[in-house]
Amino acid sequence: MTRINSNIPSLIAQQRLNQSGADLSTRLERLSTGLRINRGKDDPAGLIISERLGTDISNIEQAIKNGERASAVIATTEGALTEITDLLNSIKALAVEAANTGALSDEERDANQLQIDSAIQSITRISNTATFGGLKLLDGSLDYITSGISNTEISNAKITAASFVGSTSINVDVDVISSAQKGNLYLSGDHSAVGGTDGTILSRTTIQVRGPLGSRELVIESGQTYAQVVDSVNQLSELTGVEAALINGDANSGIVFSSAEYGSDAFVSVERIDSPSTPADDNWTLYKLDSNSEIPANGVPWGDSNLLSGVDRDSGADVSALINGILATGEGLNVSINSPSLGMELLLNETFATDPSLTAAAFDITGGGSLFQLGPEISALQQANIGVQSTASESLGGTLVNGELQFLSSLTKGQTNSLDNAASRNDFSAIEDIVDAAIDEVSILRGRLGAFERNVLDTNNRSLQAAYENLSASRSIIRDADFAKETSELTRAQILQSAGTSVLALANQQSQQVLQLLG
Repeated sequence: MTRINSNIPSLIAQQRLNQSGADLSTRLERLSTGLRINRGKDDPAGLIISERLGTDISNIEQAIKNGERASAVIATTEGALTEITDLLNSIKALAVEAANTGALSDEERDANQLQIDSAIQSITRISNTATFGGLKLLDGSLDYITSGISNTEISNAKITAASFVGSTSINVDVDVISSAQKGNLYLSGDHSAVGGTDGTILSRTTIQVRGPLGSRELVIESGQTYAQVVDSVNQLSELTGVEAALINGDANSGIVFSSAEYGSDAFVSVERIDSPSTPADDNWTLYKLDSNSEIPANGVPWGDSNLLSGVDRDSGADVSALINGILATGEGLNVSINSPSLGMELLLNETFATDPSLTAAAFDITGGGSLFQLGPEISALQQANIGVQSTASESLGGTLVNGELQFLSSLTKGQTNSLDNAASRNDFSAIEDIVDAAIDEVSILRGRLGAFERNVLDTNNRSLQAAYENLSASRSIIRDADFAKETSELTRAQILQSAGTSVLALANQQSQQVLQLLG
């Protein structure tokens, strides 16, 4: 080559040297950062997907933290509930001891009342002070807010779950489609067919009265009026769970023997266990309505084919209702549903639960509850909403006592169900029912929170951990540097860089050799 104005070999050597230098710089950058993709030009498509995966990983990591925090909240709540359970058990033991009136002095009963008052105050104090990071747990702050509930339709409502998707409130309609019933047996008071006196017992009769609480025998003498029979049965109601009443208040119409409670678990059994002295004296024939018939409102249709004779036992029926079109589970006067969008337990008013012809009850859930964000995306499908009711004594243990809803606070001194009042009427059953209901409420709440933690939080956390691992591995494959490959490429780039430098020097020397032609 004899031209010196353009040193083509030098230009080629420079270009190759620049390329090897850029490659060397890239390998050094990847080895120093550990990333294959450090800027968009490294791999545009890979950068896009890796950034999306990075966003998913970050969101999942936060969702895992949310679940762990939710578990901590539940653990704190359950710890407080455990103390409340212990206090309720102590109240139950004190009430049982106080019921032993034959061996307990008034002073000892007063001492028990002081302990009960102190325990109830402690329950309310725990309810009002249990907190997690400033969040009140058991004072009702995490309960749902309702409006429009009528006590003539719904005596008590517990909302356990509600999803406010696309709305700020939820309308709830409760439509009774089948009435709650007691077990009922009917005894006619018409003895005209045998020439006896209406509304009286024609011959000495021994009956066995059985109900959910127990069984008792009752001897009824000949000539006793039906009103006397009713009184005798009702005196044993606390022992049997069976009540009696004159049909429409008229002895000549007959007697209805009823279970004290509503529902399929309630029953009444009245069986004659002796034999009449003569067939004409056997006026003890009991009737019941078949399962598809309603309890008659105005007298018993004795000639109706739906009235079954010669029976001695009848069971009640649970109320059946639709809640927002969903068939609810009935138990006595209680109905409940449990779905991801709506969960509740309702105690229906007796009149409302026994009359399907009444207009459906309606109320609104306007807010509240405890919302947990459990997924990486903010959507209803990745959230869980659970309600935690107040455990204060004024809200705990709601039980129908003589048709009135009474709570744990009614056990304090001077209130309806204090030990003194229970002793004066020689009946501690209301105290036991309220405390048992309170224990059940707390136990169910603990179970519900435990089920939420085990079946929702723990499973969700395991699922998120698996997703976190898999997404991290996928992102690593796309974005992270392969050190073995990069080290090999670094060595190659270093060799090319060294060779390029040498070649460029040679190319420059060729141009200088032209000077020899000038002599």
